[in-house]
Amino acid sequence: MDLNLEKITFIIVTYNSDNVIKDCLNSLPKKASKIIIENSFNEELKKDLENNYDNIKVILSENKGMGTSNNLGIKMCKTQYAYILNPDIILKENAFDKICQSLNTLDDFAIASPINCDLNFPNYRLNKNNLKKENLWEVESVDGFSMIINKKKFKDNEFFDENFFLFLENDDLCLRVRKKNDLIYVIKDAFIDHKGFSSVSKVDVKELEYLRNWHWMWSKFYFNKKNFGFFNALIKVSLNLLSACFKYLIYLLIFNSHKKKVYQMRLLGILNSILGKKSWYRIKD
Repeated sequence: MDLNLEKITFIIVTYNSDNVIKDCLNSLPKKASKIIIENSFNEELKKDLENNYDNIKVILSENKGMGTSNNLGIKMCKTQYAYILNPDIILKENAFDKICQSLNTLDDFAIASPINCDLNFPNYRLNKNNLKKENLWEVESVDGFSMIINKKKFKDNEFFDENFFLFLENDDLCLRVRKKNDLIYVIKDAFIDHKGFSSVSKVDVKELEYLRNWHWMWSKFYFNKKNFGFFNALIKVSLNLLSACFKYLIYLLIFNSHKKKVYQMRLLGILNSILGKKSWYRIKD
């Protein structure tokens, strides 16, 4: 392989991410190609980034979710490799050089990622083989906030499933990769720092919590139904469904309106997914 700066494009999906995006961009190689998919039509952010960073293109887009937005960035990407990053990710010192050095020892790969520097929160799941090769581990999947995608391994151009608005689109992609017997690696001596705080500014924290709970449960059922069948999916979410019902009633009785709505959103997410409805829930502007 011959991975280098000229063959990779960084793709970052943002939604009013003014509070974190510059720290992320400042950690990337200056000469690297960068595509930002800004899902809130933030023209001020677009102008600011394009005026202050080299080799960057900011696309203002309707917020159709992570799957659709990542695909838009990948399709615009002219290089063989697309590096999907969340805006609250920082590449640690020399991380990109170590990524290139390690991946260039491989004949091929489909997806790869450096690892989260907080080892208590790994961004990968080991597989049964756990094949270790120098600085590389073969893994079952990697988290969606850091994914290096080798586009030539996706000749059908089927990257992320656009039915996912939020959550599990990465697990679905990794599962499809493994079904084709393609390989997923993490580079164990290259590190990223996932800040983990909200990469969304200008949005009410409670509304964001409702959105995430709705979509987590919608995506969990949809992922399992798509990959393992309807009845297996029902089994997978049955405890979540019972727990959400119970906690909704508890918080209703003690007049905790915020917690009541959190579990109401969980219930609605599951039920909408069971009924085959799209992941339609959005934060109202």
